[in-house]
Amino acid sequence: MNSSTQSVRFQGPAGWLEGLQDEPVEGSFKGIAVISHPHPLFGGTMQNKVVQTLAKAFVQNGWRAIRFNFRGVGASAGEYGEGRGELDDLMAVIAQSQAQTQVHSNATNGLALAGFSFGAFVTSHAAVQMATAGNLEKLVLVGTAASRFQVAPVPAELHDKTLVVHGEVDDTVPLASVMDWARPQSLPVTVIPGVEHFFHGQLPLLRSLVSRHLRA
Repeated sequence: MNSSTQSVRFQGPAGWLEGLQDEPVEGSFKGIAVISHPHPLFGGTMQNKVVQTLAKAFVQNGWRAIRFNFRGVGASAGEYGEGRGELDDLMAVIAQSQAQTQVHSNATNGLALAGFSFGAFVTSHAAVQMATAGNLEKLVLVGTAASRFQVAPVPAELHDKTLVVHGEVDDTVPLASVMDWARPQSLPVTVIPGVEHFFHGQLPLLRSLVSRHLRA
């Protein structure tokens, strides 16, 4: 993302996972944000433009942003795990990232999770597991793959901490499927008019919406 981006790696259940880490401005550390990428079998990686946009929004608002490649993607060991394996990967990255916060003298235990498309599906299940820990401060789900996977409902106690963003004309994940998922929960969805799945031409607006949520 920039010259200060550091390569990192995590011990995943299927072997090493490669990642990238960006630090916020010195003195503004609020916690860690772990961001999950789109479907591994359809070109999804931590270098995806939406994932990079999410990372940039978190960094600009005081969070350490961590992206990583799921098993079998790039230099990450293993092979596609049908969502279950990727959830295990994400939980391993969260645990190891939280352990590393102790290197900051003023570090808090703040945790944020974000995901795009398939990554939002995986992140939704991680959020359910992390909700009981009580330190999940922000949740961001973008282009949530509700038409293709069983996305977990967002725990009621996290609704005020959650931002769901979707494109009005998403032809990969129809908006209707996301509304069908959100409706029983009374979970608001922010819809960007005229935007498709990858937010072409509207990444600055996406970053602005996420930043506004992080500052709220």
